[in-house]
Amino acid sequence: MSAAPKPAPKRVESASPGRFGEFGGRYVPEILIGPVLELAVAYESARGDPEFLARLQSELRDFAGRPTPLALAPRFGARAGLKRLYLKREDLLHTGAHKINNAIGQALLARRMGKRRVVAETGAGQHGVATATAAARYGLECTVYMGEVDMERQRPNVDRMRLLGAEVTPVASGSRTLKDAINEAMRDWSASIRTTHYLLGSVLGPHPYPTMVRDFQAVIGREARAQIQALEGRLPDLLVACVGGGSNSIGLFHAFLPDREVRMVGVEAGGEGIATGRHAARFADPVPGVLHGTRTLVLQDAAGLVRETHSISAGLDYPAVGPEHAMLGASGRVTYTSVTDREALDAFDALATEEGILPALESSHALAYVLREGRNGSFGTDPVVIVNLSGRGDKDLGVVLGARLGGGGAIRP
Repeated sequence: MSAAPKPAPKRVESASPGRFGEFGGRYVPEILIGPVLELAVAYESARGDPEFLARLQSELRDFAGRPTPLALAPRFGARAGLKRLYLKREDLLHTGAHKINNAIGQALLARRMGKRRVVAETGAGQHGVATATAAARYGLECTVYMGEVDMERQRPNVDRMRLLGAEVTPVASGSRTLKDAINEAMRDWSASIRTTHYLLGSVLGPHPYPTMVRDFQAVIGREARAQIQALEGRLPDLLVACVGGGSNSIGLFHAFLPDREVRMVGVEAGGEGIATGRHAARFADPVPGVLHGTRTLVLQDAAGLVRETHSISAGLDYPAVGPEHAMLGASGRVTYTSVTDREALDAFDALATEEGILPALESSHALAYVLREGRNGSFGTDPVVIVNLSGRGDKDLGVVLGARLGGGGAIRP
């Protein structure tokens, strides 16, 4: 008989809402102070309202498809020398990624606040698709900003958003990727605050966004905690997830943070290699700064300007990380590392051929870490490992096939 499930330890909320140690906060222009404060009040009310929470849970179950399975990956695990490697299958959700958890929560909140329209940013396109989906379901107008570079490499998701009724607005400024899409979405919001809610896609931005998005994604870890105890009779030894802004990873990690025996690793985009400078690994060169309304770790040059980033994965191609991740890295509770574009592509191939699953290139970074460190014998004897499979790889087929043909940007034959 397996041991009784270990209850989640009680968590103590920060005495300073919106602050994660020295990180977090609310750094916005005066025109956005009112809307941000309005949102904070509305979210505090909603999170304590049984009716709102019941609606959210029913939508996650009946529309999004929760709970998602926690499933063994025996053949892929064998490649890494692991007998008990589990995948948390967020890729099986409606729209194909974890992003729908947050999109549903914020869209319901926007309706509660009396907003008629949502704006969003997207890099890989999955948040844009999730936002367009939620907007269609709840009768909201929807505009999604997306960098031109990301629109080109994520064309299927652009088409999906438009079919769902969203207006997809290309962003031609700056690096034409996620950072610039966020800039444009915030400009739109500042000009339309009476009717519009900014449905931010990750644990970024001014308070309450990092806390609110984390809370909407924390269902991942709550489910995984109960599932692994039912399957193994104990907690896992290791959790692994990719980290762009960091919503899927904090969603998995959050329920386990008080359990000191559970190791956690966040995997960033190493791009062409840290030494080349063409990467998006914020923890490789941790410099605090303020970007998009929050104080966190930001890739900066000697003059304090935001550096250009690179990743084969559009969803990891961002110069900052969520402030709670910055705090968890500084405290040592979570270890952050990176893998290269090439390692991520190899992991994509491995999961496809060994398990019949096409992972998102974001998730492939987490899988690549497990392959690399497992082969090096870094995990000890017979550990229980959970990898968050944050999304499916349909959107990345053009990038993957282009890389194989030598046309994938950083990936060369």
